[in-house]
Amino acid sequence: MAYNDLRDWIAALERAGELRQVKTEVDPILEIAEITDRISKVSGPALLFQNVKGHPGQQVLINQFGSARRMKLALEVDSLDDIADRIRHFMDVKSPQGLLDKVKMLPMLAEMGKFFPKTVSTGACKEVIRKDNFSLNWFPILQCWPKDAGRFITLPCVITRDPKTGKRNVGCYRMQVYEERATGMHWQRQKIGAEHYREALRNASIDASLRNSSGAQQSASTRVDVMARTSGGSVLIKGDQPSGKMEVAVALGTDPAVTFSSIVPAPPDVEEYLIAGFLRQKPVELVRCETVDLEVPASSEIVLEGHVHLDELRAEGPFGDHTGFYSLEDLYPVFHVSCITHRKDPIYSTTIVGKPPMEDAYMGKAVERIFLPLMKLTIPELVDINLPIEGIFHNLMLVSIRKSYPGQARKVMNAIWALGQAMFTKCIIVVDEDVNVQDLGEVTLKVLNHIDPERDIQFMFGPIDSLDHASRLPNYGSKMGIDATRKWASEGFNRPWPDEILMDSKTKALVDGKWKALAKELGLG
Repeated sequence: MAYNDLRDWIAALERAGELRQVKTEVDPILEIAEITDRISKVSGPALLFQNVKGHPGQQVLINQFGSARRMKLALEVDSLDDIADRIRHFMDVKSPQGLLDKVKMLPMLAEMGKFFPKTVSTGACKEVIRKDNFSLNWFPILQCWPKDAGRFITLPCVITRDPKTGKRNVGCYRMQVYEERATGMHWQRQKIGAEHYREALRNASIDASLRNSSGAQQSASTRVDVMARTSGGSVLIKGDQPSGKMEVAVALGTDPAVTFSSIVPAPPDVEEYLIAGFLRQKPVELVRCETVDLEVPASSEIVLEGHVHLDELRAEGPFGDHTGFYSLEDLYPVFHVSCITHRKDPIYSTTIVGKPPMEDAYMGKAVERIFLPLMKLTIPELVDINLPIEGIFHNLMLVSIRKSYPGQARKVMNAIWALGQAMFTKCIIVVDEDVNVQDLGEVTLKVLNHIDPERDIQFMFGPIDSLDHASRLPNYGSKMGIDATRKWASEGFNRPWPDEILMDSKTKALVDGKWKALAKELGLG
């Protein structure tokens, strides 16, 4: 059965021996992060801090997804491939050719119907409703690293609605706490929340009023680039200032499927609430907010309601990021909180990011496994992929393919760079299907033996992750692809390709039969 809420999930972690309750007093400023970092580096347990300095009676949950075992426990599977298989099962459905085929599809359609979210009249997140006299300072929000600009909400489910289509989005965007009722909203420009913001700007008809010094029209996004070179407090966009606001809700402390769904690269037009329902095999129950026209998970521990003003940007950062470096100060929209609802004695759920391995590494590996079938829809020759943790997911992708025509490796590179969030991949290495991309030693051996650097490495320009500090321009730079497949004559390679060194099966079987005695004699146990 699906976890009903965060507390149900915490109880499951405790039953599985995957949770430690910490009763020693700890400070949310740096100290919790340092403790968690040490635990993360040894694949330690989830932590529930119960004596947080300055916040008597409050609890902080962290590192809940911080191991491969906990990630599977969170999604209630024995293997992440189980979810991939379920996705593959739905994708294998063929268009019905007749009445009998349509009848056969009914059970599957009924099963899919179980995943859609449903709105309920109220929920636990409404136990306390505060429209006045509230402060974000009530909650034990962490400062994670010494040079961070302040305290950051790091594991929020940020809910927005597309002004054009009405489609909801749930994204995970960090939020720097500025004041008691204001935070930054760090939705990078390629994220769906940022697109909703841009659409709201378009609706406010400000593009025509944002012009450069020559009088040519300048888009809102370009204006942000220019303004990003400034610093200081809030900045109003000059010109015909839009007076509009964009409604936003933020759910903190959701059940693990909802939290995980907020970070997945969802296919276009598929709501994260539906993905969460698919993962938990049970619909997500939603309640309407008090002051904005949005729905949030009913069982959330804390809900922040408010608006992003369309005419306001503010310096956000630095922030110690998952790259292992600080992402630098930049300008982002400001979220103004108009209402807070929460459970009685809410549990504050959070995470820290930094040099891997950390909690987000296991979440990223889960995305890799679960969404491989969707990648294969577009790139059917894919066999497997590996996003090494040390590559922080957007820096390196290892890909194995079934090669059947010349130049296919380069076709695959370009297909990946055209595929949603995979467009940010800085380096793609393509190998043949007999190379195990999960074995970095084997990949290193085969790649470095197989390539002629001038022939097999290609460069291209395109969008780059906003967190990439090495690119020549913010959000734009170069990428590299390496074709490490065996080269064919039809690709201009006319030399013989040598055989790989492998022992024959007869000798292997002979030694296998003697190995137990040999191992004992050789002191191998």
